[in-house]
Amino acid sequence: MVIIMNPDATAENIKDVIEMIQDAGLAAKVMEGSQQRIVGVIGDKTRLASCAIDALPGVERSVSISKSYKLASREFHPQSSVIDVDGVPIGGDEFVVMAGPCAVESREQLLEAAEIAKKGGAQFLRGGAYKPRTSPYSFQGLEEEGLKYLAEAKEKTGLRIVTEVTEVEAVQTVAEYADLLQIGARNMQNFRLLKEVGRTQKPVMLKRGLAATLDEWLNAAEYILNEGNPNVIFCERGIRTYETYTRNTLDLSAVAAIKHLSHLPIIVDPSHGTGKWRFIKPMALAAVACGADGLIMEMHPNPAKALSDGPQSLTPDNYYDLMDGVTKLAKFMKDSGIKTQDL
Repeated sequence: MVIIMNPDATAENIKDVIEMIQDAGLAAKVMEGSQQRIVGVIGDKTRLASCAIDALPGVERSVSISKSYKLASREFHPQSSVIDVDGVPIGGDEFVVMAGPCAVESREQLLEAAEIAKKGGAQFLRGGAYKPRTSPYSFQGLEEEGLKYLAEAKEKTGLRIVTEVTEVEAVQTVAEYADLLQIGARNMQNFRLLKEVGRTQKPVMLKRGLAATLDEWLNAAEYILNEGNPNVIFCERGIRTYETYTRNTLDLSAVAAIKHLSHLPIIVDPSHGTGKWRFIKPMALAAVACGADGLIMEMHPNPAKALSDGPQSLTPDNYYDLMDGVTKLAKFMKDSGIKTQDL
Protein backbone atom coordinates (compact mmCIF):
# COMPACT_ATOMS: atom_id res chain seq x y z
CA MET A 1 0.00 0.00 0.00
CA VAL A 2 1.06 3.57 -0.65
CA ILE A 3 -0.34 6.69 0.96
CA ILE A 4 -0.39 9.58 -1.50
CA MET A 5 -0.09 12.93 0.28
CA ASN A 6 -1.59 16.22 -0.89
CA PRO A 7 0.93 18.57 -2.53
CA ASP A 8 0.53 20.97 0.40
CA ALA A 9 0.88 18.28 3.11
CA THR A 10 3.08 19.43 5.98
CA ALA A 11 5.89 17.58 7.71
CA GLU A 12 3.55 17.17 10.70
CA ASN A 13 0.93 15.55 8.45
CA ILE A 14 3.48 13.04 7.18
CA LYS A 15 4.69 12.35 10.72
CA ASP A 16 1.11 11.51 11.78
CA VAL A 17 0.76 9.07 8.88
CA ILE A 18 4.04 7.37 9.72
CA GLU A 19 3.08 7.05 13.39
CA MET A 20 -0.25 5.38 12.49
CA ILE A 21 1.58 2.92 10.23
CA GLN A 22 4.19 2.12 12.86
CA ASP A 23 1.56 1.77 15.59
CA ALA A 24 0.02 -0.98 13.45
CA GLY A 25 3.35 -2.82 13.52
CA LEU A 26 4.32 -1.92 9.96
CA ALA A 27 7.22 -0.04 8.41
CA ALA A 28 6.95 3.21 6.46
CA LYS A 29 9.11 4.69 3.73
CA VAL A 30 8.75 8.26 2.45
CA MET A 31 9.44 8.95 -1.21
CA GLU A 32 9.83 12.42 -2.66
CA GLY A 33 8.17 12.97 -6.04
CA SER A 34 8.36 16.00 -8.30
CA GLN A 35 4.89 17.15 -7.25
CA GLN A 36 4.01 15.31 -4.06
CA ARG A 37 5.26 12.90 -1.44
CA ILE A 38 4.25 9.27 -1.04
CA VAL A 39 4.44 7.14 2.09
CA GLY A 40 4.94 3.46 1.34
CA VAL A 41 3.62 0.83 3.74
CA ILE A 42 5.80 -2.25 4.10
CA GLY A 43 4.18 -5.33 5.58
CA ASP A 44 0.71 -6.84 5.88
CA LYS A 45 -1.64 -3.97 4.97
CA THR A 46 -4.62 -5.76 6.58
CA ARG A 47 -3.28 -4.49 9.90
CA LEU A 48 -4.41 -1.03 8.77
CA ALA A 49 -7.98 -2.17 8.08
CA SER A 50 -9.31 -0.56 11.26
CA CYS A 51 -7.23 2.61 10.82
CA ALA A 52 -8.84 5.64 9.19
CA ILE A 53 -5.62 6.60 7.49
CA ASP A 54 -7.41 8.31 4.58
CA ALA A 55 -9.05 10.67 7.08
CA LEU A 56 -5.76 12.05 8.35
CA PRO A 57 -4.97 15.65 7.42
CA GLY A 58 -2.80 15.94 4.32
CA VAL A 59 -3.73 12.51 2.92
CA GLU A 60 -5.07 12.53 -0.64
CA ARG A 61 -5.74 8.79 -0.90
CA SER A 62 -4.36 5.34 -0.17
CA VAL A 63 -3.69 2.85 -2.96
CA SER A 64 -3.28 -0.90 -2.52
CA ILE A 65 -0.44 -2.63 -4.36
CA SER A 66 -1.51 -6.08 -5.51
CA LYS A 67 1.92 -7.23 -6.67
CA SER A 68 4.03 -9.50 -4.47
CA TYR A 69 6.97 -7.15 -4.99
CA LYS A 70 6.35 -3.79 -3.33
CA LEU A 71 9.58 -1.85 -3.02
CA ALA A 72 10.58 -2.65 -6.61
CA SER A 73 7.24 -1.63 -8.10
CA ARG A 74 6.55 1.64 -9.87
CA GLU A 75 3.30 1.92 -7.91
CA PHE A 76 5.36 2.15 -4.74
CA HIS A 77 7.90 4.53 -6.27
CA PRO A 78 6.41 6.37 -9.29
CA GLN A 79 9.57 8.35 -10.05
CA SER A 80 12.34 6.49 -11.90
CA SER A 81 15.29 5.83 -9.62
CA VAL A 82 18.81 6.93 -10.46
CA ILE A 83 21.43 4.77 -8.78
CA ASP A 84 24.69 6.48 -7.90
CA VAL A 85 27.67 4.15 -8.28
CA ASP A 86 30.68 5.99 -6.88
CA GLY A 87 29.71 9.18 -8.68
CA VAL A 88 28.41 7.57 -11.88
CA PRO A 89 24.59 7.80 -12.16
CA ILE A 90 22.73 4.87 -13.73
CA GLY A 91 19.13 5.45 -14.75
CA GLY A 92 19.43 9.12 -15.57
CA ASP A 93 19.98 10.93 -18.87
CA GLU A 94 23.45 9.54 -19.56
CA PHE A 95 23.97 6.10 -21.13
CA VAL A 96 26.47 3.94 -19.21
CA VAL A 97 28.81 1.26 -20.54
CA MET A 98 30.62 -1.49 -18.65
CA ALA A 99 33.31 -3.37 -20.58
CA GLY A 100 36.13 -5.78 -19.93
CA PRO A 101 37.08 -9.45 -19.93
CA CYS A 102 34.86 -12.23 -18.65
CA ALA A 103 37.58 -13.29 -16.21
CA VAL A 104 40.55 -11.59 -14.61
CA GLU A 105 43.35 -13.80 -15.91
CA SER A 106 46.46 -11.83 -14.99
CA ARG A 107 47.55 -8.37 -13.94
CA GLU A 108 48.89 -7.57 -17.41
CA GLN A 109 45.75 -8.75 -19.20
CA LEU A 110 43.45 -6.77 -16.92
CA LEU A 111 45.42 -3.51 -17.02
CA GLU A 112 45.56 -3.70 -20.82
CA ALA A 113 41.81 -4.34 -20.97
CA ALA A 114 41.19 -1.42 -18.61
CA GLU A 115 43.09 0.99 -20.84
CA ILE A 116 41.13 -0.21 -23.87
CA ALA A 117 37.81 0.11 -22.03
CA LYS A 118 38.72 3.63 -20.92
CA LYS A 119 39.86 4.69 -24.39
CA GLY A 120 36.59 3.49 -25.89
CA GLY A 121 34.50 5.55 -23.51
CA ALA A 122 33.29 3.05 -20.92
CA GLN A 123 32.69 4.22 -17.36
CA PHE A 124 33.09 0.78 -15.76
CA LEU A 125 35.57 -2.07 -15.98
CA ARG A 126 34.01 -5.50 -15.69
CA GLY A 127 36.01 -8.60 -14.82
CA GLY A 128 35.27 -11.77 -12.91
CA ALA A 129 37.52 -12.62 -9.97
CA TYR A 130 35.19 -15.40 -8.81
CA LYS A 131 33.94 -17.42 -11.77
CA PRO A 132 31.05 -19.87 -11.34
CA ARG A 133 31.43 -22.22 -14.33
CA THR A 134 29.25 -24.96 -15.73
CA SER A 135 32.18 -27.38 -15.70
CA PRO A 136 34.24 -27.87 -12.52
CA TYR A 137 37.32 -28.21 -14.74
CA SER A 138 36.99 -24.73 -16.27
CA PHE A 139 38.97 -21.74 -15.04
CA GLN A 140 37.43 -20.63 -11.74
CA GLY A 141 39.03 -17.21 -11.33
CA LEU A 142 41.85 -15.66 -9.26
CA GLU A 143 39.54 -14.71 -6.37
CA GLU A 144 41.02 -12.03 -4.05
CA GLU A 145 44.17 -11.71 -6.13
CA GLY A 146 41.91 -10.80 -9.05
CA LEU A 147 40.10 -8.25 -6.90
CA LYS A 148 43.41 -6.57 -6.13
CA TYR A 149 44.16 -6.30 -9.85
CA LEU A 150 40.74 -4.72 -10.38
CA ALA A 151 41.46 -2.17 -7.65
CA GLU A 152 44.79 -1.34 -9.28
CA ALA A 153 43.08 -0.91 -12.64
CA LYS A 154 40.61 1.51 -11.07
CA GLU A 155 43.45 3.51 -9.54
CA LYS A 156 45.23 3.76 -12.90
CA THR A 157 42.21 4.53 -15.11
CA GLY A 158 39.47 5.93 -12.87
CA LEU A 159 37.04 3.31 -14.14
CA ARG A 160 34.52 2.02 -11.60
CA ILE A 161 34.60 -1.71 -10.93
CA VAL A 162 31.82 -4.24 -11.39
CA THR A 163 32.49 -7.84 -10.47
CA GLU A 164 30.48 -10.87 -9.45
CA VAL A 165 29.99 -12.14 -5.93
CA THR A 166 29.03 -15.81 -5.86
CA GLU A 167 28.67 -16.76 -2.21
CA VAL A 168 27.63 -15.25 1.10
CA GLU A 169 31.07 -15.69 2.64
CA ALA A 170 32.70 -13.56 -0.08
CA VAL A 171 30.32 -10.57 0.03
CA GLN A 172 32.31 -8.41 2.44
CA THR A 173 35.59 -9.16 0.68
CA VAL A 174 34.22 -8.30 -2.76
CA ALA A 175 32.49 -5.19 -1.38
CA GLU A 176 35.86 -3.85 -0.21
CA TYR A 177 37.09 -3.73 -3.82
CA ALA A 178 34.03 -3.40 -6.07
CA ASP A 179 31.86 -0.36 -6.73
CA LEU A 180 29.02 -2.50 -8.09
CA LEU A 181 28.27 -6.02 -6.89
CA GLN A 182 27.05 -8.35 -9.61
CA ILE A 183 24.64 -11.18 -8.86
CA GLY A 184 24.94 -13.62 -11.75
CA ALA A 185 22.14 -15.44 -13.50
CA ARG A 186 22.79 -18.70 -11.64
CA ASN A 187 22.40 -16.90 -8.31
CA MET A 188 19.33 -14.80 -9.09
CA GLN A 189 17.27 -16.84 -6.62
CA ASN A 190 20.05 -17.53 -4.12
CA PHE A 191 18.02 -15.84 -1.42
CA ARG A 192 20.70 -15.97 1.30
CA LEU A 193 23.09 -14.21 -1.06
CA LEU A 194 20.45 -11.63 -2.03
CA LYS A 195 19.80 -10.85 1.62
CA GLU A 196 23.52 -10.51 2.34
CA VAL A 197 24.17 -8.01 -0.47
CA GLY A 198 21.01 -6.25 0.66
CA ARG A 199 22.61 -5.65 4.04
CA THR A 200 25.44 -3.74 2.38
CA GLN A 201 24.87 -0.30 0.92
CA LYS A 202 26.84 -1.20 -2.20
CA PRO A 203 24.89 -0.93 -5.44
CA VAL A 204 23.88 -4.33 -6.82
CA MET A 205 23.45 -5.42 -10.43
CA LEU A 206 20.95 -8.28 -10.54
CA LYS A 207 21.13 -10.43 -13.66
CA ARG A 208 18.07 -12.27 -14.88
CA GLY A 209 18.06 -16.02 -14.26
CA LEU A 210 18.47 -18.53 -17.06
CA ALA A 211 14.73 -19.19 -17.30
CA ALA A 212 13.29 -16.59 -14.92
CA THR A 213 10.00 -14.84 -15.46
CA LEU A 214 9.82 -11.09 -14.96
CA ASP A 215 7.81 -11.66 -11.79
CA GLU A 216 10.52 -13.93 -10.36
CA TRP A 217 13.19 -11.42 -11.29
CA LEU A 218 11.34 -8.52 -9.67
CA ASN A 219 10.77 -10.55 -6.51
CA ALA A 220 14.48 -11.38 -6.39
CA ALA A 221 15.18 -7.62 -6.39
CA GLU A 222 12.65 -7.30 -3.57
CA TYR A 223 14.86 -9.46 -1.33
CA ILE A 224 17.70 -6.96 -1.73
CA LEU A 225 15.50 -3.90 -1.29
CA ASN A 226 13.78 -5.37 1.74
CA GLU A 227 17.12 -5.56 3.56
CA GLY A 228 17.50 -1.78 3.29
CA ASN A 229 19.61 -1.47 0.15
CA PRO A 230 17.73 0.66 -2.44
CA ASN A 231 20.55 0.54 -4.99
CA VAL A 232 19.51 -2.21 -7.40
CA ILE A 233 20.06 -2.30 -11.16
CA PHE A 234 18.49 -4.99 -13.36
CA CYS A 235 20.51 -6.67 -16.12
CA GLU A 236 18.83 -8.52 -19.00
CA ARG A 237 21.32 -11.13 -20.24
CA GLY A 238 19.13 -13.45 -22.26
CA ILE A 239 17.03 -16.44 -21.28
CA ARG A 240 17.12 -20.09 -22.27
CA THR A 241 14.68 -21.03 -25.03
CA TYR A 242 14.50 -23.80 -27.63
CA GLU A 243 16.82 -21.81 -29.94
CA THR A 244 20.37 -23.18 -29.99
CA TYR A 245 22.09 -20.99 -32.58
CA THR A 246 22.69 -18.23 -30.06
CA ARG A 247 23.85 -18.88 -26.51
CA ASN A 248 20.62 -17.43 -25.11
CA THR A 249 17.62 -15.51 -26.43
CA LEU A 250 18.10 -11.83 -25.63
CA ASP A 251 14.71 -10.58 -24.44
CA LEU A 252 14.74 -6.87 -25.19
CA SER A 253 11.01 -6.67 -24.48
CA ALA A 254 12.07 -7.10 -20.84
CA VAL A 255 13.58 -3.61 -20.94
CA ALA A 256 10.24 -2.00 -21.77
CA ALA A 257 8.42 -4.26 -19.33
CA ILE A 258 10.76 -3.52 -16.42
CA LYS A 259 10.55 0.21 -17.16
CA HIS A 260 6.77 -0.09 -16.93
CA LEU A 261 6.64 -2.30 -13.82
CA SER A 262 9.56 -0.92 -11.81
CA HIS A 263 11.29 2.35 -11.02
CA LEU A 264 14.71 0.68 -11.01
CA PRO A 265 17.13 1.08 -13.94
CA ILE A 266 17.93 -1.74 -16.34
CA ILE A 267 20.98 -2.45 -18.49
CA VAL A 268 21.55 -5.11 -21.18
CA ASP A 269 24.26 -7.75 -21.65
CA PRO A 270 24.44 -8.57 -25.39
CA SER A 271 27.52 -10.75 -24.88
CA HIS A 272 25.78 -13.47 -22.86
CA GLY A 273 22.55 -12.69 -24.66
CA THR A 274 23.97 -13.89 -27.99
CA GLY A 275 27.22 -15.73 -27.27
CA LYS A 276 28.67 -14.59 -30.60
CA TRP A 277 30.85 -11.49 -30.94
CA ARG A 278 29.46 -10.53 -34.36
CA PHE A 279 25.94 -10.09 -32.94
CA ILE A 280 26.93 -7.90 -30.02
CA LYS A 281 26.95 -4.58 -31.88
CA PRO A 282 23.46 -4.89 -33.45
CA MET A 283 21.99 -6.05 -30.13
CA ALA A 284 23.80 -3.26 -28.27
CA LEU A 285 22.30 -0.68 -30.63
CA ALA A 286 18.89 -2.29 -30.21
CA ALA A 287 19.30 -2.04 -26.42
CA VAL A 288 19.96 1.70 -26.73
CA ALA A 289 16.94 2.13 -29.00
CA CYS A 290 14.55 0.27 -26.71
CA GLY A 291 15.40 2.45 -23.72
CA ALA A 292 18.02 0.56 -21.72
CA ASP A 293 20.06 2.63 -19.27
CA GLY A 294 23.35 1.01 -20.20
CA LEU A 295 25.30 -1.98 -21.47
CA ILE A 296 27.67 -4.53 -20.02
CA MET A 297 29.80 -6.40 -22.54
CA GLU A 298 32.82 -8.63 -22.78
CA MET A 299 35.95 -7.28 -24.43
CA HIS A 300 39.39 -8.96 -24.33
CA PRO A 301 42.79 -7.77 -25.60
CA ASN A 302 43.11 -11.12 -27.40
CA PRO A 303 39.86 -13.16 -27.42
CA ALA A 304 41.57 -16.13 -29.09
CA LYS A 305 43.60 -16.62 -25.92
CA ALA A 306 40.84 -15.89 -23.42
CA LEU A 307 40.43 -18.44 -20.63
CA SER A 308 36.69 -17.79 -20.58
CA ASP A 309 34.06 -16.75 -23.17
CA GLY A 310 36.46 -16.01 -26.01
CA PRO A 311 33.85 -16.49 -28.78
CA GLN A 312 31.63 -13.77 -27.34
CA SER A 313 34.40 -11.30 -26.50
CA LEU A 314 35.03 -8.26 -28.67
CA THR A 315 38.49 -7.44 -29.94
CA PRO A 316 39.69 -3.92 -29.15
CA ASP A 317 38.92 -2.75 -32.71
CA ASN A 318 35.42 -4.25 -32.64
CA TYR A 319 34.84 -2.66 -29.25
CA TYR A 320 35.88 0.78 -30.51
CA ASP A 321 33.59 0.39 -33.52
CA LEU A 322 30.66 -0.63 -31.30
CA MET A 323 31.24 2.27 -28.92
CA ASP A 324 31.23 4.73 -31.80
CA GLY A 325 27.80 3.54 -32.88
CA VAL A 326 26.39 3.29 -29.35
CA THR A 327 27.61 6.78 -28.43
CA LYS A 328 26.08 8.33 -31.55
CA LEU A 329 22.73 6.59 -31.11
CA ALA A 330 22.52 7.38 -27.39
CA LYS A 331 23.26 11.06 -28.14
CA PHE A 332 20.62 11.11 -30.87
CA MET A 333 18.04 9.60 -28.50
CA LYS A 334 18.88 12.13 -25.81
CA ASP A 335 18.99 15.17 -28.10
CA SER A 336 15.73 14.16 -29.78
CA GLY A 337 13.99 13.80 -26.43
CA ILE A 338 12.89 10.26 -27.33
CA LYS A 339 11.72 8.37 -24.27
CA THR A 340 10.73 4.87 -25.28
CA GLN A 341 8.56 4.33 -22.23
CA ASP A 342 6.33 7.13 -23.54
CA LEU A 343 5.88 5.54 -26.99
